[in-house]
Amino acid sequence: MIISIHQPQYLPWLGYFDKISKSDVFVLLDNVQFKKNEWQNRNRIKTARGWQWLTVPVIHKFSQKIYEVKINNTVLWGKKHLKTLVTNYSKTVFFKQHIAFFEQAFAREWGCLVDLNIHFIRYLADGLGLSEKRLVRASAYDLREDATERLIDLCKELQGDVYLSGRDGAKYMNTALFEKEGIQVVFQDYHHPRYPQLYGAFEPSLSVVDLLFNCGPESRSVLAKGG
Repeated sequence: MIISIHQPQYLPWLGYFDKISKSDVFVLLDNVQFKKNEWQNRNRIKTARGWQWLTVPVIHKFSQKIYEVKINNTVLWGKKHLKTLVTNYSKTVFFKQHIAFFEQAFAREWGCLVDLNIHFIRYLADGLGLSEKRLVRASAYDLREDATERLIDLCKELQGDVYLSGRDGAKYMNTALFEKEGIQVVFQDYHHPRYPQLYGAFEPSLSVVDLLFNCGPESRSVLAKGG
């Protein structure tokens, strides 16, 4: 049983979904500290003027866990994000197949950032042909606080004997503890594939919406090329 674990991000990039595709269970690590100016409340899309951030405004305090972070709904961010996607992707081949979902999602008033992120992650995973993958939230389990021990606890709770780590996992994990528990650690080695985009030269490491709007049902095969 292969387990991978990652913080719930906003409209994540391709490598995020590569981890989901290679796992039996993907854990949304929502019970660790929220990090400002990373990927938990923002991501990048492509425009005619280059890449652009889409950022969800949040209300948070230092040391708050991800599942505690609230969205700042005094800002009309949903309308702005929808308009930005329409402006920059309405001419892509497969945009019309997904626009209704985004209209509905951005019309809702979301309270917690984690709920918004998971809503999008599940839809995007389905769009990539990964609907069979099991996604769970780390906050549903009683875990130790140490970074490595937390990951081991999740693997054991989910009966995993292989942990698929991000490329930089070795920088903070004690892999000897995994070995002691009989859990094999494998590191992701994802190389970003190229695919057709609008607006000139290819831009890597964008939100996966860029792939889905441009490639539609071929998106999963494109995703797999990076593995």
